[in-house]
Amino acid sequence: MDTTRLGHTGLSVSRLCLGCMTYGVPDRGAHPWTLDEAESRPLIRQAVELGINFFDTANAYSDGTSEEIVGRALRDFARRDEIVVATKVRYASRQAPNVGGLSRKAILHEIDASLRRLGMDHVDLYQIHRWDPHTPIEETMEALHDVVKAGKARYLGASSMHAWQFAKAQQVAERHGWTRFVSMQPELSLLYREEEREMLPLCRDQGVGVIPWSPLARGRLARPWGQHTPRIATDVFGAGLFAHTEDNDRRVAETLATVAGHRGTPRAQVALAWVLRTPGVTAPIIGASKPAHLLDAVAALAVRLDEAEVAALEAPYLPHAVVGFE
Repeated sequence: MDTTRLGHTGLSVSRLCLGCMTYGVPDRGAHPWTLDEAESRPLIRQAVELGINFFDTANAYSDGTSEEIVGRALRDFARRDEIVVATKVRYASRQAPNVGGLSRKAILHEIDASLRRLGMDHVDLYQIHRWDPHTPIEETMEALHDVVKAGKARYLGASSMHAWQFAKAQQVAERHGWTRFVSMQPELSLLYREEEREMLPLCRDQGVGVIPWSPLARGRLARPWGQHTPRIATDVFGAGLFAHTEDNDRRVAETLATVAGHRGTPRAQVALAWVLRTPGVTAPIIGASKPAHLLDAVAALAVRLDEAEVAALEAPYLPHAVVGFE
């Protein structure tokens, strides 16, 4: 497994990050397709054995049970000083005053709750799970800085938002001498390339690590177009991401199938290889509910697309509406 630095930090991460939204108690939260602990543990162990040292979860995944499952598994299968554990804060577990958001109160409460669930005394990367329009960014950045200074997080990251918002957050932190974000989680795949306009160039210019989510478009690029899975059938958020681009997405997926067919390579490997070759990308966040998903992801690291293949894959894409920021 190749490793690289996360942005301009000294933190060494694998070229693949295991996204852990798949692991959590199925009847908790908004993801009925998740795997319970008995099903999750072999996959997390397989990831460690394949050399993946970067794991991404969130306080909101399956009402926090993802953090619990991932924390127990990593304690059993990995050495804490060798792995990079990332979690997130913003989304609420229930509707109540001061639950959720990026206020100082919420952040300081949620970091402690996440650490309890993970069974760890710190996380390596603490990320805001989108922008909070209801809280001044100064309040958020100071609270996050205090989390780092308290030793509860080593680095800070952010996720999908407008480039101007990310730039503003970084400027606020720099002006006050607070901790800046070292990473960004944008959506990026052959079916969604809108971050190529502003966010990706900003991150490259500023030395911010990029860890894209949904590099396989929530599984749509891993199988024949229109073939549904239990996750696709129940993934309300994912349906909203691709609700109005069906015809264009189908053309992109069909081109992917042609390129992969000529190579004799699975679709998923080619689609992931395209993301991996994008300038500035540190480590795509992959999901895995079967052992073959991890094997495909690792195999994609060795796939080298030529310029003609890249041109063919990119040609059908048309501009999309910007989605995924909420």
